[in-house]
Amino acid sequence: MAEYITKYPKTISFLDGLKGMINIENRSTVEQLHIIVKKNASELFQMFLQEGFSKVKFEHKQPFQIGNGLSLKLKKPWELHVRLVELKKELVAIHAEVEVSRDYLQHLFGQRTPVIYEIENMLKKYEIDYRVWNNRIKKYVHTVFDNYKIKLVTPNIPVFAWKPMLFVIGTVALMYLWKYLDTVF
Repeated sequence: MAEYITKYPKTISFLDGLKGMINIENRSTVEQLHIIVKKNASELFQMFLQEGFSKVKFEHKQPFQIGNGLSLKLKKPWELHVRLVELKKELVAIHAEVEVSRDYLQHLFGQRTPVIYEIENMLKKYEIDYRVWNNRIKKYVHTVFDNYKIKLVTPNIPVFAWKPMLFVIGTVALMYLWKYLDTVF
């Protein structure tokens, strides 16, 4: 299992020259910045699908979320989870975070962090204009002066894939049911 290392804006400035710092919300995560694009959501979905993302079946949807979220498997056990949120017509916010994959039980309580540089790289590749929005200050970010270095560590408890566990539990339950029915009849 591998740790995931990324960076995230720390000291920023806005168009009016005001400087600010991105808050650390709790011990392990930073304040979410939003990537804003003037693009049709279906075009963005197509871009993410071309990059290898797949649709997320079960998720906690955010207010104004467009469709299902998308996820991209990274180094085991990590995945990049992206949601598109409608702001206005043809104005979409992209929320992205790295978290323990949904394939593992630790997804429910594992460490996660918002990311923007990974998404920026994809948008640049497809030549899509974007801006970074700080919702707390209600302004667009103009310049990033320095970054936090974020290291997501692999969970202490080995990650458990829940799908094979369901098969094993189901098989054992069927064997006990068969044994029970065999003694009753």
